[in-house]
Amino acid sequence: MKFTKIAATGAALVSLAVAGQAQAATQASADVRAEVLSALSVTVDATDNVLNFGTVADGGLTADVDVIVNADGTRGSTCPATLICGGTLATPTFTIAGLAGRSVQVTFQNATETLSHAAPPAGTDGTMTVKDFTTSLTGNAATLPAGGTQDFTVGGTLTVGPNQAEGTYSGTVTVNVAYN
Repeated sequence: MKFTKIAATGAALVSLAVAGQAQAATQASADVRAEVLSALSVTVDATDNVLNFGTVADGGLTADVDVIVNADGTRGSTCPATLICGGTLATPTFTIAGLAGRSVQVTFQNATETLSHAAPPAGTDGTMTVKDFTTSLTGNAATLPAGGTQDFTVGGTLTVGPNQAEGTYSGTVTVNVAYN
């Protein structure tokens, strides 16, 4: 009988230990949220949509040289000594539209773009490269002001070679804008 009492007491203790473990489980909850932002868009001003490096003339080129147009429409440096620079400089104006107070980042589709001559004469180079694109936004970023729109302009660096075909070259620059 003593053995039965000890066994019953042991079973009761094990059962209390198991019940205590089951009661030790707890739970907690966290909030779940999502924010839907208004559509973000970027457009180019139809009347101000050209990055124009002006005119350049070979003044004794023997190697590639760079011509810079800053995002504010000014020449980035003096015209290289082996070129003659003139004409009107211009920068395109883009407009971002989105949610006021939100931060956006501007990037370029490609790090370089190729400008092409429509019909370069044989023995001449019919392409030029534009690179090192810049914007008028500090760090290519902005916080959209009240109203949710922000304008910016784009500049870049044109590389001119010693055997460029005479005539007009054209190409495009594509910007991307995303919420940060």
